[in-house]
Amino acid sequence: MDLKDRVAVVTGGNRGIGRAISLALADKGAKVAIIYGSSAAAAADVKNEIISNKGEALTIQADVSKKPEVAEAFRAAIEHFGKIDILVNNAGTMGTPNFLEITEEDWDRVLAVNLKSMFNCCQEAVPAFLQQGSGRIVNLSSIAGKMGGKSGVHYAAAKAGVIGLTMALATEFSDKNILVNAVAPGPVRTEMLDKLPQELQKIFADLTLVKRVCEPAEIAHGVIFLLENDFVTGETLNISGGRYLD
Repeated sequence: MDLKDRVAVVTGGNRGIGRAISLALADKGAKVAIIYGSSAAAAADVKNEIISNKGEALTIQADVSKKPEVAEAFRAAIEHFGKIDILVNNAGTMGTPNFLEITEEDWDRVLAVNLKSMFNCCQEAVPAFLQQGSGRIVNLSSIAGKMGGKSGVHYAAAKAGVIGLTMALATEFSDKNILVNAVAPGPVRTEMLDKLPQELQKIFADLTLVKRVCEPAEIAHGVIFLLENDFVTGETLNISGGRYLD
């Protein structure tokens, strides 16, 4: 898919990986609807940077774990741009990594933000894609969804669910020219990672073969590849610094 003049919806598009994806899409000529949950200032910064580089962007505040808010956000994006071509499900959160300290409330919150939100957004995007005869979806999973990891049982369960969601959607809709893929990052230098204890951050870096964490722009590069390639669907692209080779 040529990304020029395509309309992309990016959830959590105002910070970290989402910010990098929003900027990378705009660099390719796409128009970007940035859905954010909090920090309007960060969302405005991304929008202004895109506009200053002669791109087009829109910011929309919504809690993507709540279906009515998602429906309104997509309505606003389509009303503004006239269509949507791309959905990047990036919004995510983490909780306590200690299994015995996870509360039911914490479990529900992590699953809602990391997995239910993608279901909500896909249910809004797919009908629009079917109507126009094409669409692309990239879901942000994690190596935790394949390896368990040290980020918490609820986080790993949600990210594993993202991979299952991706494969099921690809199976159902790829013959309608709606291609669905996922990216499974290793540790990435974001605010989310910065909130973890320093010793845990060092463990994450040391577990990679390159002995560092990933930069957000490196994940964005993988997302762009999946969107531009018309022969990849139902796949999960690992961007983890060689974790699977050790």
